[in-house]
Amino acid sequence: MNEKSTPASESLPGNLQDLLPQLEALYTDIHAHPELSMQETRTAGLAAERLRAAGYEVTTGIGKTGVVGLLRNGNGPVVMLRADMDALPVEEATGAAYASKLTATDHAGNSVPVMHACGHDMHVAWLVGASTLMAQTRDSWNGTLMAVFQPAEETAEGAQAMIDDGLFQRFPKPAVVLGQHVMVGPAGAIGGRKGVITSAADSLQIRLFGRGAHGSMPQASIDPVVMAAATVLRLQTIVARELSPSEAAVLTIGSLQAGTKENVIPDEAVIKLNVRTFDEGVRARVLAAITRIVNAEAAASGAPRPPEITPLDNYSLVSNDEAATTTVAEAFRRHFGAERIHQTGPTSASEDFGSFGAEWCAPSVFWFVGGTDPETYAKAKAENRLNEIPTNHNPRFLPVLHPTLETGVQTLMVAARAWLANGAGD
Repeated sequence: MNEKSTPASESLPGNLQDLLPQLEALYTDIHAHPELSMQETRTAGLAAERLRAAGYEVTTGIGKTGVVGLLRNGNGPVVMLRADMDALPVEEATGAAYASKLTATDHAGNSVPVMHACGHDMHVAWLVGASTLMAQTRDSWNGTLMAVFQPAEETAEGAQAMIDDGLFQRFPKPAVVLGQHVMVGPAGAIGGRKGVITSAADSLQIRLFGRGAHGSMPQASIDPVVMAAATVLRLQTIVARELSPSEAAVLTIGSLQAGTKENVIPDEAVIKLNVRTFDEGVRARVLAAITRIVNAEAAASGAPRPPEITPLDNYSLVSNDEAATTTVAEAFRRHFGAERIHQTGPTSASEDFGSFGAEWCAPSVFWFVGGTDPETYAKAKAENRLNEIPTNHNPRFLPVLHPTLETGVQTLMVAARAWLANGAGD
């Protein structure tokens, strides 16, 4: 989103200030009651309740817990706004008065702490606010607004679950699909770009097989711990030695598990890793290199059987449509002023938002809204300590309520009205 010197001049209809106390109460309630992926029944219920109260046609249970609200308001384009709802298995350490103290049972049957460590609670509040105000001001626009509350973004299954459950057949095709995410950055600032904005992501589980033995008799073993350690180190050379400096990729080993006792060499080790890429060719090469290295290290160790490499989840690239992004960026500059809009580079975070536009063959635009206290951000930047600000997925990640809350409501409204009020996309 390129900056220009256009001053802020356009105002939105409706009274956001009157609605803010309700939205703040909704946000803190959802934050205190987070739900894991595909378990978002309470959150979905709150979203559906607010949509019905605003006059939307509401359909629930799409892709298990997804919610769609339609507000038909005469002839004009269909605009889809999306928010994700799920939380993470993270123990909250923010110290907020509304901090989560809940635990839940995950898909593997384990009891885990749960926290909105990625800001999806803010996303829900944003979309509820924008949907409510758009309904209250329907005399100022024409078309159909489709509000989509999506489950399970964190496990890369929610968007596809809604699609597989007939989203495209049950609802009108949108002229544009719009979405946003709260991120580290000055609260009130908005960032985006044309083209690729979030990376592709692939998560893999690797089981390495050895032969167990007593810790005092390593010669009787084929040690999977040593095999795993060698594999981890060699995997790091993919980015360092197999990719050009101009090619971007991230390869992270997030889990390495082996054995239960210090004097017992186990039979196997399990590695879980995550790869982020911005180009399909680079992605294919990195995944092929992982397979090659894992198998070679096992063979070099004399493993009794080949490793098992199991995909866990994957996210496609999210790529913003050029023309639609131009429309959104120009609308943002008119409303907010150029000083609050900036162009970002592609981020190594990943999203399943792109599935809606790509599979529906509809243009889509995704952008970021800052959620960090502006003074805190400015001080950290001046002291070269930006990496110390808690990021998404950190136990201390907590967007400041204001102006984050009102900014996200406004961005959704401004972007939607670029089509609904002005006829763009007809």
